[in-house]
Amino acid sequence: MLINRKEVQQIAVLAKLNVSEDEIDTIVTSLDSVVEMINHINEVDTNEVKPMANPMDAVQRLRADEVTETSNKEVLLSMATNADEDYFLVPTVVE
Repeated sequence: MLINRKEVQQIAVLAKLNVSEDEIDTIVTSLDSVVEMINHINEVDTNEVKPMANPMDAVQRLRADEVTETSNKEVLLSMATNADEDYFLVPTVVE
């Protein structure tokens, strides 16, 4: 066993968790299996494996950066109830 009851109790105190005595054995078993899995993964020789920046090693296709809409400021301001030269005018909300 890599994790024991005392360690689980200490972790529970530090994490301010209420863990009953019945739950401790289940937690010990679960944490122990996680630590064993991590140790098993660490045993794999990865010296000749090249690090990847992206698991897909794909390049994102981007569309051309072209203007698709022109300014329609005058049309929008003409539909406003109250507008200044370049701005919509609204009633004061907060004084």
